[in-house]
Amino acid sequence: MKKLALLLTIVLVAAIAVPAFTAPVQAQDKLRVAVVTPSTKSDLAFSQSIYDALIAVQEERGEENFEFVLSENMFVVEDAATALRDYASQGYDLVIAHGSQYGSSLLDIAPDFPDTAFAWGTTVDTYQDQGITNVYAYEARSEEGAFVQGVMAALLSESKVVGIIGPIETGDAKLYVDGFKAGVLWQDPEIEVLVNYIQSFSDLALAAAAAEAMLAEGADVLSGSAQMVPGAVNKAKEAGALWFGTQSNQTTLSPEIVVSSQVYNWVDVLNAIIADVEAGEINGVSFALTLENDGLLIEFNEDFELDEDVQEAAEEVMQAIIDGDISFEVDEEGVLTVVEAEAE
Repeated sequence: MKKLALLLTIVLVAAIAVPAFTAPVQAQDKLRVAVVTPSTKSDLAFSQSIYDALIAVQEERGEENFEFVLSENMFVVEDAATALRDYASQGYDLVIAHGSQYGSSLLDIAPDFPDTAFAWGTTVDTYQDQGITNVYAYEARSEEGAFVQGVMAALLSESKVVGIIGPIETGDAKLYVDGFKAGVLWQDPEIEVLVNYIQSFSDLALAAAAAEAMLAEGADVLSGSAQMVPGAVNKAKEAGALWFGTQSNQTTLSPEIVVSSQVYNWVDVLNAIIADVEAGEINGVSFALTLENDGLLIEFNEDFELDEDVQEAAEEVMQAIIDGDISFEVDEEGVLTVVEAEAE
């Protein structure tokens, strides 16, 4: 009995003297994010916009506090859904489905992981009306920057023919096409605006063919949205036509013809969601990128010699949108209307 008592005492002392194993603070504090994108992180378009934002957040917070993984080229929705569920199962704090085509997948996956934050875009639907509280939504009000660039396109066009190439008539792509056209016609109602939706986000050949057809009709300024635009830019470059980019800075595609790019800046959106995750208060709200909140940025190509009058006109229109003197309404059928405040 004395030996047994002595053994128990030794075990008890050892338990007091040696604390139980815990994970390092660094490992506990590191926030982990997983992202699924439909195209490559270097597409100079939608996927690159979220990748660039994640890099910026990581630089702000430090790699020791923030890590992310990205599954790119997940254009097959079923494959993306598998990846999203796997990431949630692995305990990632935030799982982002960067593509509106992934919405139905999140609707199925998110309820199975109530302690995981999910996000998707571009959309405003957080599924709150279906009892889901852990899905964030984000959208880009791309018609704002598109309108500004459309004004510049009208001022720069000598042929008075402008072309816009869209992927599929939905989401921020449609907002961009409609906003760009509205900006052109607001500045000069006499300009002919050609619009072609090629029914693909990624087909470079179709984008090139659409651009070639517009150039043949006299267009000397082009724009377009989605990762298929390099095909169109190449044709514009061959013809000496000008180009306006969106989603990511597209200057590197052809510095001699890219006038400016509307850039999606997701950093503040990511930081807002991360703040909720770290506070343990996942509430599934929606966010919108605008010119006013610097979610949308107009980045001028420094290598393009833009007439000062054109840039000043663009900056004036941009400020009018920020001040609310120019705004945009989209009805239930998706028709965009430009609303100008009455002068006092």
